[in-house]
Amino acid sequence: MDAVVTSLHKQPDAAPELSPVRRPSREEAEAAARTLIAWVGDNPNREGLLDTPRRMVKAYEEVFGGYGETPEEILGRTFGEIGTFDDLVVVRDIPFHSHCEHHIMPMIGKAHIAYFPVERVVGLSKFSRLIEIFARRLQTQEHLTSQITDAIDEHLKPRGCAVMIEAEHMCMAMRGVQRQGVSTVTTQFTGVFRDDPAEQVRFFTLVRGSRKD
Repeated sequence: MDAVVTSLHKQPDAAPELSPVRRPSREEAEAAARTLIAWVGDNPNREGLLDTPRRMVKAYEEVFGGYGETPEEILGRTFGEIGTFDDLVVVRDIPFHSHCEHHIMPMIGKAHIAYFPVERVVGLSKFSRLIEIFARRLQTQEHLTSQITDAIDEHLKPRGCAVMIEAEHMCMAMRGVQRQGVSTVTTQFTGVFRDDPAEQVRFFTLVRGSRKD
C-alpha cells in the first residue's frame, strides 16, 4: 500500500523565526533519559538500565548527527572532465533512516535522485552523504524531500533536479493505526523535470522500470 505525496514546485518555508534555545549539557540529557525510563514504568536504577541513559545520549549523538553538517561541505567540489555528456544522471536506491519530528520514531526507506548537470558533475557518493545530513535530523518526509532538492539546486545549479523518497514510518506501523508495510512516496521536481512531463516519466522509468518486484 502506497501513500503518494507529490510537489512540482518549491514551497517556501513559512515558519516564523524562533528564538534560540540553550543546548542542555550531557548530564542534563542523561537525567532526562532517566526520567523517561521512570515515566514508562521501569526503574532506571536496576542493573540492566543503569547505563542506558549514557548509551541513549551517545546513540542520539549519532542518529541526529546531521545538525553538525552543511550541504556546502558535501557539494562544494565538482568535476569538469565530462566530455560531451549533457544528459541526466540518476542515483537510485540510496538507503536512509530518519526520525519523524512528531513522535521521534524512525522512518526507513530509499531515496532516488536525478539531475541534468551543467558542464560539471559531483561525485556520486556525495548524494548519499547529502541525504544523511538532512535525514539525521528530526524530519517530515515532505521537508526532507524539499531540503535535498533545494540543496542540489542551490549548489550544483543543474538544468533540472528530481528527488523521490519512499519510506515506511514506524509512527504509523508501531503506534496509532498500527499498519505495517505502508510506504509513503514523495517527489519534487525543478527545471527540466518540472517543465517537461516526459522527463518525469523517464525519471520514474529509470528508477522503477527494471525492478522485478
